[in-house]
Parts: sequence; C-alpha cells; structure tokens
Amino acid sequence: MGRCAIQLVTGPAGSGKSTYSHIMQEHGLAMGPKHRRRIHVVNLDPAAEHFRYDVAFDIRDLISVDDVMEELQLGPNGSLVYCMEYLLQNMDWLQENLDNYDDDEYLIIDCPGQIELYTHIPVMNKIIDQMRTWGYSEKMVSVFVIDATFVTDPAKFISGSLLALSAMISMQLPHVNVLSKCDLVEEASMDRVLEMESALQLWDVLGDHSRGDISSLQPYQHLEPNTASEDAQNNAQYNRERRWNRLTEAICSLLDDYSMVGFNPLNINDEDSIAQVLATVDHAIQYGEDAEVKGADYNDFDGSADE
Repeated sequence: MGRCAIQLVTGPAGSGKSTYSHIMQEHGLAMGPKHRRRIHVVNLDPAAEHFRYDVAFDIRDLISVDDVMEELQLGPNGSLVYCMEYLLQNMDWLQENLDNYDDDEYLIIDCPGQIELYTHIPVMNKIIDQMRTWGYSEKMVSVFVIDATFVTDPAKFISGSLLALSAMISMQLPHVNVLSKCDLVEEASMDRVLEMESALQLWDVLGDHSRGDISSLQPYQHLEPNTASEDAQNNAQYNRERRWNRLTEAICSLLDDYSMVGFNPLNINDEDSIAQVLATVDHAIQYGEDAEVKGADYNDFDGSADE
C-alpha cells in the first residue's frame, strides 16, 4: 500500500490551526471536478475541545488532557506533554489509523499548540522520525500557522519569524509558513511589512527606535534639575535600551543570514488565497505531479452529457 500525503499543521495556540484545517477540508470538496479531493483531518491535540472539521480519527480516543489532569493531578501543560509522550509509547495506534489511507488520499494533522513540543521537548521530532520509518519521508510537509495580527507590529513579526525558523530547523521537513486571520488585518499594513526585503530593513523602517534614544526617557528633563541618582538611573535605562536595540538587530541579521523565512497570507474569505496556499503546500511535497488526470464526472454538472 502506498503512503498518503500529510500536512502537519503546527503553530502557537490560538493561531488558527483548526480553522486552517477546516477551510482546507471545505476547499478540497469545492474544487473543480478534475481537481476535487477529499481531505481527511486528524486531531492530534489531546486538549482540543471544539472544531468544525470532520474528524478522521482523534487522539482523544486514545488519551486526553482532561483524563490525565483528573487521574494524575497534573496541570494543563504537564498533562499535554504526558499525553504526547504516551502517544510515543503507543505509536501502533497512529500507524494502524494511517494505514487506512492509500497514496491517493490526503491528510491534515491538526497538532497541539504548545510551542515547547516543537522547540524544547523532542516529542514531535520523535513522532516524525517514527513516521519516516513507516515510509512517509517524502510525503510529509510542515505547515506553520501564525496570526497575521502580529504583522502590524514589527517586533512581534520578527519574534514570530524567529519562532517559525526554530520550528522549521527542529522538525526537518519541507516547511510552509502561513499567515492566518488576514481577513482581520488591513491589507495595506500587511503588504507594507511583507514587501520588505529583509528583517533589518523592516526594523530600520518600521521599528520602535525610541527605546534607544535617551531624549525619549524624559521629554521635559531639561526643564527640571536632575539629582545625581536620577542621572545614573537615566543612563542605566539608556544603556539597557541600546542593548535591546542591538539584540533586535542581531536577531534580524540571523533571520537575514538564513534567508529561509517567508510567509503565505491566507484569507479564508478569498478562494484564490486558499487555493494559492494549498498549491504552495502541494508543491513542497510534489503532491499530484505523478497522478493521472481525472476526467470530469457528468454528475458534477447540472446538465446532462451531449448525445
């Protein structure tokens, strides 16, 4: 049996991973007759409560955060880590469910939103490594979802870019970054950030550099005499702000040196935007390039075939 294509949808909690999965599932069914596909969505978040997509299979049938919190008296984060480690010890459950899907099918795995699972704790790495041994090496792609409202704040955008780079390096998969919730952000503001050629340029043009400007510490200090202690305090704060700016510039240089972080805007109200993101993800794993062209099904049209 062949291996199906798999999107591993990751990203911070609340970034829109479940909404992304639902929209892609709906879009797959709405595509033209020659390209229509059924996208199966898997819930791999043991802390999930509500989602709109149709679930192919659910980790909560194996273990859930609520059960762990009740039985082991752990907190939410500790319970989530315990659940994922439990999955590692019971990977046969995941393998048996994945084996139900052939190479012409398409899966989206909605992963947990605790970012430590991708950066500090090697749980997701071990799950991915195990899936590689099952023959999914060339079938998996990581989709990192981040909230587009971060884009309007350069400091947050740089932080999100660094987080995306960290996840990409950690997971070692073909990687696509998606900006979710673009329908909630002014297009002009988002385009202004995305059109910047580098992170350093973004910080130079749009960053808050007043933190390194001693004149911003006390706008009216020239009107009042300062004591020696106040001068020392102002100088200490000024030095902290200068170091903060230098650190930000160093992070920007790191992002520019790798030159591997780019974002694909996703507006869930725009079918062209959804199609573009899906096409980008498909291209990352060459999905459909060796598939046979499907003929149109007459049942997909209102009229009947010409005689």
